[in-house]
Amino acid sequence: MDNAQLLGSLTARNGFKNEHDIVARFNDWSNELNAQKWLQIMGYEINKIELVEARVISRHKADVNVQIKVKLKHVADVENIQVKLVSNPKGFNQIDKRPVDAYNEVLNWNMPSNIVSILKRFTGELPPSTPNPRDRRRMFIDEFPIEEQNELIDFLQKNKALIVNDILRGRGEFTAEWVLVAQKVEFNARWVLKKIVDVINHYDGDVKLSPRGSINIGRILLQRKGGTPDPTSLQFKINPAELFDI
Repeated sequence: MDNAQLLGSLTARNGFKNEHDIVARFNDWSNELNAQKWLQIMGYEINKIELVEARVISRHKADVNVQIKVKLKHVADVENIQVKLVSNPKGFNQIDKRPVDAYNEVLNWNMPSNIVSILKRFTGELPPSTPNPRDRRRMFIDEFPIEEQNELIDFLQKNKALIVNDILRGRGEFTAEWVLVAQKVEFNARWVLKKIVDVINHYDGDVKLSPRGSINIGRILLQRKGGTPDPTSLQFKINPAELFDI
């Protein structure tokens, strides 16, 4: 076990509450042992740090933006962290959710019309095209003709690098370069801090039909959102607790 893994395996006696709690710990870095360990994992020497300023950000893959001023450097370093709070070691956590068209319009995935049609019937934005579907509102992937199943899997496999990077890391100024998973419990909460490249490598993998008629991209689940307020959106989910074991 290397130093980063050792530090990441330690516990926090008072648990973790939310992103604002994480930010408060960073801003109190000179007294807060966990924040010092996070900074060390990021490659900083505590005795060379002059100032740490953290803030919560929204509508980006990163949840926390941290600026670190190091002695003898004129410009502050910037670290963007995606925070995942978990209470169930087997629970799934949403990492991206949008209407089908948004993946073309916002992220430019260039999905052809046949793929858009398949995904909209999968989410229920378009009505089922098969008689007697299991759910009258939408179709499961295994209810599509084999030709359409293969078209979707082939598209996802060919574009997997772009898709996985977009839903885990994001784009632009506040791309997530780190993922902090913290157990949201009152006592002896664990945490682990991982580089985004290690996170992507862990969850990435072959595209396959899931046992329940959705799609798995490696360890990532692609499913219909359901519920309110956007029941016909696509949703990508992972189990963040898996990062405790890599």
